[in-house]
Amino acid sequence: MNISMKIFEQEVTRAMAGLPQPFRDAIENVAFFVEDRPDADTLEEMEIDDPDGLLGLYRGIPMEERGSWYAGALPDTIHLYRRPILKEASEFDLDVVALIQEVVIHEVGHYFGFSDEEMEAIMEASVVPTE
Repeated sequence: MNISMKIFEQEVTRAMAGLPQPFRDAIENVAFFVEDRPDADTLEEMEIDDPDGLLGLYRGIPMEERGSWYAGALPDTIHLYRRPILKEASEFDLDVVALIQEVVIHEVGHYFGFSDEEMEAIMEASVVPTE
């Protein structure tokens, strides 16, 4: 399965637009990146051997842990990795758009400091807009 970087980025944008409005409104000081794969340093830091073993990554200070000292901080980052997501979708016969949405919700959930259960509830409330 192969989707161009351009189409993949469009699907990430659609997944972000599908988040419930209160969450979209609350996201600030976060830079989103779509990359083919995580780099070697990231894999080593995360202790992951398989370059396709990481679908997404949030780096930063979760919203709930921020204090007044956070003002002026560099943006947090959310990375989505195209090739691992495409490989996972292909291997498990998953809908790529749904998997992209799931990874976006998971990483945005880390930004908010949510538990896995809370992320699941957000996923159920999310709707990916159609074209």
